Amino acid sequence: MLSSPWARFYSNSCCLCCHVRTGTIILGVWYLIINSVVLLILLSALTDPDQYHLTSAELGGDFEFMDDANMCIATAISLLMILICAMATYGAYKQHAAWIIPFFCYQIFDFALNTLVAISVLVYPSTIQDYLRQLPSNFPYKEEIMSVNPTCLVVIILLFISIILAFKGYLISCVWNCYRYINGRNNSDVLVYITTNDTAVLLPPYDDPVNGAAKDPPPPYVSA
Repeated sequence: MLSSPWARFYSNSCCLCCHVRTGTIILGVWYLIINSVVLLILLSALTDPDQYHLTSAELGGDFEFMDDANMCIATAISLLMILICAMATYGAYKQHAAWIIPFFCYQIFDFALNTLVAISVLVYPSTIQDYLRQLPSNFPYKEEIMSVNPTCLVVIILLFISIILAFKGYLISCVWNCYRYINGRNNSDVLVYITTNDTAVLLPPYDDPVNGAAKDPPPPYVSA
């Protein structure tokens, strides 16, 4: 029997030898906590703009950091992420495979963005130096980073991005395996239910043989 080439990557266990459902729940709760903290910071910044407002003089550029429009967009994204993470956690806990799909799509989108960043660094390595020059003058370790050999800096950044991509790819496989596990288990439950009902329908009712036997009385007793 031929199996799908993707079946070799399917596993019910993930990091720390826990089940994929448990791993997905932990991952969803972790993302939920992070986005909740970000949302609290954004809401506090909206209520007190002067505390988080940085002018162009402080940034050393001709732009402002986190104006009202950007804050509103970031708040909306945080709310959407909280909803997606809550759906994934609930879906993994209650074994609803469809609830995990939005979180899985977010993981694919995030992985694609990081891949594009790695490709842009590889194709245009000079963009790193341009980005460093645009940083504020009081940015921590700016001078030390710019003093590093550009080739070594590109290699270090690519290595760092590769480790992040490998980790994100492993998390994607864990969520996908959780989706397959829940979907397969739900399908097996439906199959067992249908098979049980078909067996019950095919078997004759218990009263029918009894009634059929009662219709044919025994022959009358004849004395010799």
